[in-house]
Amino acid sequence: MKNLSKQKTNVIRILESQDIKHNVFEYSIADGLLDAVNVARKIGVEQERVFKTLVTIGKKTGINVFVIPGNYELDLKKASDVAEDKSIEMIKSKELLPLTGYIHGGCSPIGMKKDYPVYVEEIASQYEYIVISAGKIGLQVSINPRDLLLLTGFKYADLV
Repeated sequence: MKNLSKQKTNVIRILESQDIKHNVFEYSIADGLLDAVNVARKIGVEQERVFKTLVTIGKKTGINVFVIPGNYELDLKKASDVAEDKSIEMIKSKELLPLTGYIHGGCSPIGMKKDYPVYVEEIASQYEYIVISAGKIGLQVSINPRDLLLLTGFKYADLV
């Protein structure tokens, strides 16, 4: 894989500053097809490797971040169990930017405004790389899950 973009986001700057191997992919957003399955097709990557970042709020634990394959839905019961909270729900889109610094569709677990607990679907451990948002709609970055662990301190969990 090769870098297909010259754009620099906070995510890309962090990866470069830490000398973390990654590839950047830019894709067209003009058609409005922004879900992970279409993104995978656009950048030529298997759909199970394209992960989405979901931000939730728990009654007890507050903000939690979940990174799951884009072709799956987050199981909120499993997420609640992993975060050790009775109830977790997705945050509203309008709350995403003030909490994370990212907008809906461009949210990355790397470089959020605060260090929130991050949980990654355990299937990621089987891959040499996964693809996550580079912090902007139309831009993705591939990264080895071990490197993502170094940056976020995430925990693997069964989330889907």
